[in-house]
Amino acid sequence: MGINNFLNFKTGKMSNYELMVIFTPVLSEEDFKAAQKKYETLVVENGGSVTHTKPWGLKSLAYPIAKKTTGLYWVMEYSAPTSFNEKLKIQLLRDESAMRHMFTVLDKYAVEYNDRKRSGVQHFSSEKAGV
Repeated sequence: MGINNFLNFKTGKMSNYELMVIFTPVLSEEDFKAAQKKYETLVVENGGSVTHTKPWGLKSLAYPIAKKTTGLYWVMEYSAPTSFNEKLKIQLLRDESAMRHMFTVLDKYAVEYNDRKRSGVQHFSSEKAGV
């Protein structure tokens, strides 16, 4: 644990994250929604807030996982205390329906980019680009 992570842990600093989970493709629509809700609730119960969620649905995998070639993808953007991710990781590892997961730390530029992308704003205007 680096000094910055230690200080964030001690001060309870909030950081922005993106979580992508690949759930097993055999989940029903109701089970898929329940799994999403479970992790959103876990974030909120631990002092965080969910910024955005997006179920991508059934997608092909790059390589088979547990003899499955497809998976149900789901992405959640959230902010939470830095100490929370370990608790979330343990829950994901215990969840038999979650085949893989990946956390990404978002800096302020990534958060701005995601907000612009969701609102449909282009990355830059032609005036700023000097065109």
